[in-house]
Amino acid sequence: MRVLETAQQVREWVKQLHAVHGLTIGFVPTMGSLHEAHLSLIDISRQRTDKTIVSIFVNPAQFSPGEDFDSYPRDEEADLELCRERGVDAVWLPSVDEMYPEGFSTYVEVEGLDTQLCGASRPGHFRGVTTVVSKLFNVVQPDVAVFGRKDVQQARIIQRMTYDLQFGIEIILGDTLREVDGLAMSSRNVRLTPEHRLEAPALHQALSEASSQFQEGINEAERLLETVRNRIKQDAPSGKIDYIQLVGWNDLQPVEHVDTKSLLAVAVRFGSVRLIDNIILEK
Repeated sequence: MRVLETAQQVREWVKQLHAVHGLTIGFVPTMGSLHEAHLSLIDISRQRTDKTIVSIFVNPAQFSPGEDFDSYPRDEEADLELCRERGVDAVWLPSVDEMYPEGFSTYVEVEGLDTQLCGASRPGHFRGVTTVVSKLFNVVQPDVAVFGRKDVQQARIIQRMTYDLQFGIEIILGDTLREVDGLAMSSRNVRLTPEHRLEAPALHQALSEASSQFQEGINEAERLLETVRNRIKQDAPSGKIDYIQLVGWNDLQPVEHVDTKSLLAVAVRFGSVRLIDNIILEK
């Protein structure tokens, strides 16, 4: 496995694979602190392409002042070992100075899909995401890029950006992986207190209860949202609800009734740790 530190090193590696050997490249962008969910995305990339590269970069541009950029978990040595074990061909470790050199002033925004859900409570977050992902795409030039469905708004925005800017990259969404008790795997889970860790599975339980109601014929947004809200308040009293929303899959705008494919999503803060989860409602 090659460990690459600069964009130029990545470009040279990619050129050899693409132009010289005619191989396809899969790309898994991450912020490190890898766990089994990340590894499942690597597996998808390896199944779909000849070579897989993973980037590890905690992107400061997607953190607002007061968010957990400084405390975001980092373990580069462990991440590299996991990548080796999973058969990754190369890992790119870009520096902040290279990604955002002095005088950096160019940003990428996708309008419309960022007004609800995490976009409403984290202004500027998705501008930071799309800017860094577009830079990563420009350097790696992959045939396939794999993202997790847990961060579904991020994935939908990246799909839109990829289409609008004609990157020519196939975006694949990997399923959300969960702990035995249903909690969606996340790098932030390690920062939960024991009390909060016991309560955190309530997010998925609440979403699942609403999904069961939907399958039984209830499609009114107000009733489904109330079910999620009540379950979280009951089973996760320490949690502070950031949002509970039901939005259409295509435009990520609120719906009053679930008539087509929709997304039921939540964000809850446990102390300084913000967790998100979602479920798709579709007949």
